[in-house]
Amino acid sequence: MTPLSLTLVFLAYLLGSIPTSVWVGRIFFRLDIREHGSRNAGATNTIRVLGWKAGIPVFVFDVFKGWLAVKLADFLLTAPADDPQLLILKIILAVAVVTGHVFPVFAGFRGGKGVATMLGVGMALYPVAVWIVLLVFILVLLIFGYVSLGSIIAAISFPIIDIFLFHQQSLFLIGLSIFVALFIPITHRKNIRRLLKGEESKFRPGRSKKMPNHQM
Repeated sequence: MTPLSLTLVFLAYLLGSIPTSVWVGRIFFRLDIREHGSRNAGATNTIRVLGWKAGIPVFVFDVFKGWLAVKLADFLLTAPADDPQLLILKIILAVAVVTGHVFPVFAGFRGGKGVATMLGVGMALYPVAVWIVLLVFILVLLIFGYVSLGSIIAAISFPIIDIFLFHQQSLFLIGLSIFVALFIPITHRKNIRRLLKGEESKFRPGRSKKMPNHQM
């Protein structure tokens, strides 16, 4: 890899490391989101604990940073769009930004599970298939009420949808979709145990908490 490519990978990791939910909780609500609710530093737990007004911006930014990390290659390099080396770099950037979200250097390496950030990555690399995967997630959530189950089933369905419905030809993109299908269940293994025991909490958004007076 060139020095510029290595710099982009480092920037992607730093971008992923921006702990949106942690900073929103600390700055506006004087709490660490990782000590409340499911103790996960992600958009779902932010909505659960702090409400929609805090959770939606967290979700949007976490998606955006995944998309932006991959697009850094398009914005800062001059390689042709169909260059296989460019695609490989984008996949490496995708892995770097998700790694940053899960293990953020700015938050003691205790981050979220990477679902929203992977959605942003998907929007950059799988601009059509990702919407079908998102639809799978929404349907499972509406039917069963579990965000974790929706995330797991959507992730597992991802390579199936990409390969058989959209006839993906790139082995690199197929490999990344399979990686997602394995990675998301691994990061949700505690949720899987709770689901099997019938102890997993259904998604119930909390009431939007007011910011402290000095922050308003």
